[in-house]
Amino acid sequence: MKPDVSPTARALLALELIQSRPGITADRLADKLGVSERAARRYVGILREAGIPVESVRGPYGGFRLGRGLRLPPLMFSADEALSLVMAVLDGHHDAADTADPVGSALGKIMRALPEQVAAQAEAVRRTTAPAPDRAAARPDPATTTALVQACVSHQQVRLGYRSEAGSEWVTEVDPWAVVVRHGRWYLLCRSHTADARRVYRIDRVRSVEVLDGTFRPPVDLDAVATLEEHLAAGWEYDVEVIIDAPVDAVSQCVPRVLGRLEPVDAGTTRLVGSTSNPVAYAEQLVRIPAAYRIVRCPEVRRAARALGQRLLAAGDPDTAPDAVHQPS
Repeated sequence: MKPDVSPTARALLALELIQSRPGITADRLADKLGVSERAARRYVGILREAGIPVESVRGPYGGFRLGRGLRLPPLMFSADEALSLVMAVLDGHHDAADTADPVGSALGKIMRALPEQVAAQAEAVRRTTAPAPDRAAARPDPATTTALVQACVSHQQVRLGYRSEAGSEWVTEVDPWAVVVRHGRWYLLCRSHTADARRVYRIDRVRSVEVLDGTFRPPVDLDAVATLEEHLAAGWEYDVEVIIDAPVDAVSQCVPRVLGRLEPVDAGTTRLVGSTSNPVAYAEQLVRIPAAYRIVRCPEVRRAARALGQRLLAAGDPDTAPDAVHQPS
């Protein structure tokens, strides 16, 4: 412990240690604080004087722990715990029972602050629930996410080290507009200085972040989620155009923005223009449209749609053998 740390700061650190390590002994507490055992006990006394119920248990398995009472002790999260807890709320987390995980550690502190009866019920759920992992999720490093969020808020330019899915690596300077969470993946929406164009980067693929001196002004009235989804619908290998026999207002309620851009052809017809790298998945998404439609551009998506239609027809015919249904080549 640095010699210039105030008694109040040491007392708060003592509280943090007792919260996170129930049963911590006086000598262990002193070692963590970098003070004598007598001084450690003095800081415990300061906490008690402040109304925080610190209990002492004698014996080989004794030590300090927080008691329960009407006045709950303050919760003090580390930066990793605080951000990880927020990220867990945003995209779901599956390590909440692991005390070594930042979310599990932060959740444990909340549990210890709850009234005993409530905490017992919550702890039972925490320990016995077995969530199915989201295999599409890709949670980025909390420190990287923090740096990018702060740059977005302060409108500071950043230099990114990035690695693509294919393994290519490069460094680029960008104006970070917003961080967006979508289906368990975290994206940085930004403007690339090199391309002078809008770009989207997966934050779990960002290798380094360097905040620069330059600042920027984000676009006025930026809808970060809509802009991200429009970006994800463009620039893929196969260009697609679909004509839908329904008004654009009706179609917009059931067509995800990631499929492409909707535009009215006339009062009762809508054009969908987009792109994809996966024709089969694109054709499967089109099936959700509750109206007749025609794929007028992209033979790959048309083939996938025909194969999907054959599978659906076969599924409704009990006399059709599974071998008669072929997948698209």
